[in-house]
Amino acid sequence: MTEAVPRPTLEAVAARAGVSRATVSRVVNGGDGVREPVVARVLEAVEELGYVPNRAARSLVTRRHDAVAVVIAEPETRVFADPFFALQLRGISKELTAHDNQLVLLLTEGRDDHARVARYLAGGHVDGALVFSLHVDDPLPGLIRKAGVRTVFGGRPDWSEDAGGSPVYVDCDNRGGARAAVRHLVALGRTRIAHITGALDQTSAVDRLDGYRDVVGDGDPRLVVEGDFTPDCGERAMRLLLDRRPDVDAVFAANDLTAMGALRVLRESGRRVPEDVAVIGFDDVLPVAEQTDPPLTTVRQDIEEMGRLMARLLLRTSEATADPAPSSVVLPTTLVRRASA
Repeated sequence: MTEAVPRPTLEAVAARAGVSRATVSRVVNGGDGVREPVVARVLEAVEELGYVPNRAARSLVTRRHDAVAVVIAEPETRVFADPFFALQLRGISKELTAHDNQLVLLLTEGRDDHARVARYLAGGHVDGALVFSLHVDDPLPGLIRKAGVRTVFGGRPDWSEDAGGSPVYVDCDNRGGARAAVRHLVALGRTRIAHITGALDQTSAVDRLDGYRDVVGDGDPRLVVEGDFTPDCGERAMRLLLDRRPDVDAVFAANDLTAMGALRVLRESGRRVPEDVAVIGFDDVLPVAEQTDPPLTTVRQDIEEMGRLMARLLLRTSEATADPAPSSVVLPTTLVRRASA
């Protein structure tokens, strides 16, 4: 068995550079007060010896862990099946990596997991938390607030009474994007426009439903079916719509996966898209929107950029600067026209 090679120590770097241990510590931990020629000698010694700072020891000095928790309030079966989450995580990861921070992924399968996540955050393992896909009755905001962890939310939170506070969040213009989608369907001459919602215990779904109603009014309640942002739900909802209103001539789905499920049922039922029924989704997740049959007209939100902005805002709140506290950001949406509408 090969013996482990001893890791280079701070003392070894100091000896190689001809400086004190305290000087090496200041350079490695980004401290001030060290002349540039000395910094260059220390960094050269670090490179030659292959010295890697001990993060645990460093955090005792800096009180920073260079780690951020990403909390997704969904079970893993949903997270790994929906490309939305992959895009948002990619944006977060890119921003954290650019600032030499680690990403710690925490998922919640049920109520017991909420307590586990809260204990982890309160334990001081990370410098902050990025939290998204919250549900209206989710206890996580209150638990995180009690843990005293800096937090940025993905999506506009809907606080319960015990959560309080003034949240910083990144979202897209869900309501405006929905209005643009439904107005496009109206401009196509469609008069029986249905909506398959997302999970209505999430603010994004409520905002998109409100945008739909901004254009069509309350209308026929049979044209609105509650969903949950999944393809299976899109299929079930489309079948129900065809039973309720066989003359439906357009569908605005709350996301691309729901629209994909609806398209399958329309094809099975012999409806032509868009000739008989026009379909619009929301998100513009390219692996979905460009591969449906026909390719999907959808509302684009910059999901990856939203992830990057969440991480950027959190890192800004973690820095000891005189800058004002960051405010929430709502990004614009764009209607992307393809063959389905």
